[in-house]
Amino acid sequence: MMRMFDKQTPLALLGRNACRTEQGDRRDACRTRAIPLALLGLALAACAVLAGCKGPPGPGPAKSTRVLCSVFPVYLFTRAVTAGTGLQVLPLLPARSGCPHDYALMPEDMHKLISADVLVVNGAGLEEFLGEPIRKVNANMKVIQAVEGIEGLLSEKDEHGEKGPAGAHEHEHAGVNPHVFASPKMAARMVRRIAAELGTLYPAHAERMAQNAQAYAAELEKLGDEFVAAVKTLRSRKIVTEHDVFDYLARDCGLEVVAVVEEVPGQEPSAARMLELAKQIRASGAAAIFIEPQYPAKVGRTLAGETNLPAATLDPVASGPEDAGVDYYQATMRANLRTLQAVLGTPPPE
Repeated sequence: MMRMFDKQTPLALLGRNACRTEQGDRRDACRTRAIPLALLGLALAACAVLAGCKGPPGPGPAKSTRVLCSVFPVYLFTRAVTAGTGLQVLPLLPARSGCPHDYALMPEDMHKLISADVLVVNGAGLEEFLGEPIRKVNANMKVIQAVEGIEGLLSEKDEHGEKGPAGAHEHEHAGVNPHVFASPKMAARMVRRIAAELGTLYPAHAERMAQNAQAYAAELEKLGDEFVAAVKTLRSRKIVTEHDVFDYLARDCGLEVVAVVEEVPGQEPSAARMLELAKQIRASGAAAIFIEPQYPAKVGRTLAGETNLPAATLDPVASGPEDAGVDYYQATMRANLRTLQAVLGTPPPE
């Protein structure tokens, strides 16, 4: 369902257990530039008031509809859905920000929120940086959570280190794994939900958006099938990942994640944990350690050296170039597939 920010909206639900930003220096920059939330909320509330005190309105162009997207993959999906509708789709965060675990809202971000009609978010706890100030600056902004209500969501690790379908053993699980976008098959479901929710808001464009979503989702599902077929031919399917960003991809195509480097996204393992991880990885039969472009590679490569395993990069498409084309997601995921084949190996033809 669509949501509006009001006193009853639990914004904390948008920001639990997220992933991190691109590099450690990015996190430091965010902290340095961040403004105390109370002061930021007051300042931008004043901006909103002043913006409405410009005297009698004069003739001019009609206000364009602004659809704001929280993170890069949601921006890609929403652009595909709205192509040809005339709706103005804008990113909230810079495309290179990566997952926003340590992100702090900046004044320029708040100004985007003030003028937005709709905010499309990933949901499931990814957008931790969205907090109290946005209620004050744009109470009428409608919010679409792209993963809300779709089937196939995974729980994060429970207290026993196990995973399962979201909703099972809810008293033990910390919450839903929010990295749905990193699996093409799950991304297709996000695309269809975004189209359905935007269609209820803008019925004049509903048919076009439904057609766009169907075509784009079909491409993603075909891509997901390519992963399934390719993984069946790999000599090994056991992998180690930076954190739980690839759990959906692994489940959907038949890979097995036997260990994650960072149990808590954004927190590098201690020396004792590194020793434990190395032992766990050796015993697991893992064939490779995969790092992410949004993270420093040092820890993953150190573990690779300790366990005598290859290390390579897989990109979950949490970030990308500002001028990313309409097929950026598909191109990046196919590059990931080639990496898996090169590192994990395919058996020789009989």
